Amino acid sequence: MKRLLFLRLLAVVTVFLAVVTTASPDEGTLRIICFGAHPDDCELAAGGVAAMWAAKGHHVKLVSVTSGDIGHWREAGGPLARRRKAEVERADQMLGVTSEVLDIHDGELLPTLENRRVITRLIREWKADIVLGPRPNDYHPDHRYTGILVQDAAYMVTVPFFCPDVPALKSNPVFLYYSDRFEKPNPFHADVAVAIDPVIQKKLDALDALESQFYEGGANGSAELTPSEPEKQQERRRQVRAGFDKRFQEAAGRFHSKLADFYGPDKVDSIKYAEAFEICEYGRQPEESELRKLFPFFDH
Repeated sequence: MKRLLFLRLLAVVTVFLAVVTTASPDEGTLRIICFGAHPDDCELAAGGVAAMWAAKGHHVKLVSVTSGDIGHWREAGGPLARRRKAEVERADQMLGVTSEVLDIHDGELLPTLENRRVITRLIREWKADIVLGPRPNDYHPDHRYTGILVQDAAYMVTVPFFCPDVPALKSNPVFLYYSDRFEKPNPFHADVAVAIDPVIQKKLDALDALESQFYEGGANGSAELTPSEPEKQQERRRQVRAGFDKRFQEAAGRFHSKLADFYGPDKVDSIKYAEAFEICEYGRQPEESELRKLFPFFDH
């Protein structure tokens, strides 16, 4: 009897060890979280790499820190917030990523302690390897304060007794900034540039879904942008899409030398579209070899 009990116990232990030592289905995958001030900012700045990470099986989440509830010339409040949430969820579904919109009023974001806790918890809950966000010098206060909040979380995500309800991260993520053209107090510096040619149509389709912002012009739009005639509506849509196509082509030209660093001189001239990112000095500081692992797109 004792021998039988021992054998049964041994079998249970063997199964347990097999379970805990077997590679997790997520082993080797990356976890990326992107923050934007409004329901369109992440998609504009990093929709390409987000789609490429997702296509490789990595876990990507795009967070809109405000609801965007004043971001339209005709609509506002709850109805606009619900509309923009539906739009960005549809766009993110096209990109293959997870979407979240926080319940903070557009135009009213501040770098408060409570908002710092919100951002810290989101990064921890996602168990992020990579965190992306805007630089804190920008024309829009929501953009600036999103950048500051993400910066403020860059150290706090590792501090156990800050937001102790969510376990602190054992390893600090790599924090990166989206590209921009602001020069003061310091210009954007590209540390990594990625060709998004394989997903450019997917990214453009996702931006098409954000009708309130681009087709209708957002807060600075007007009724003149949305004609009633079907032919003129189609022409408006073509103009918006062509404008974004040109924008992402210009990025490939602007970051040509950095693309050459990662893809090599023999491939760089065939790259038509790009996104670029700058390493924030407050998170983990990766060498180029680690960047190539975090952005696993350069060998194809």
